[in-house]
Amino acid sequence: MFWLVGSTIVAAFMAVTMIFVRLKASKKPASVKKIILPPLFMSTGALMFLFPVFRVSLMQVVEAVFVGMLFSVFLIKTSKFEIRGNDIYLIPSRSFVFILFALLIARIIIKLIIGANIAIGETSGMFFLLAFGMIITWRLAMLYKFKKLEKKLEYAGG
Repeated sequence: MFWLVGSTIVAAFMAVTMIFVRLKASKKPASVKKIILPPLFMSTGALMFLFPVFRVSLMQVVEAVFVGMLFSVFLIKTSKFEIRGNDIYLIPSRSFVFILFALLIARIIIKLIIGANIAIGETSGMFFLLAFGMIITWRLAMLYKFKKLEKKLEYAGG
């Protein structure tokens, strides 16, 4: 029970942090670096799989990444860019806050369901993969949208 409550508090803190980061990011121009770096930083978490307690089966990997990719659809739909002057900005979405908290609640419910049948280490590994699958898919979609607008800017300016 301690781990469930603790991990839920950490996840809620991360969701709130993401909201503030997203709002702050919308005040400055977007860049490829700002889009790519978060998943790269998160990828270091895969080192957890060096320890046997966190290892999961191939089927669990596929399930977790697939669910993460499904969850990313909501984030992709709310991530829009616009051109202001010669820069590209991420437009803050009012629904982003609600989507983040809905995803958090969904993750808690899933954790309660599978946590009763799967060891805490495996559950941790699966939720890392879910989050990683979600952020990679979301950021690749953002990168695609950004590059399309970047080409439009180059075409208009050149």
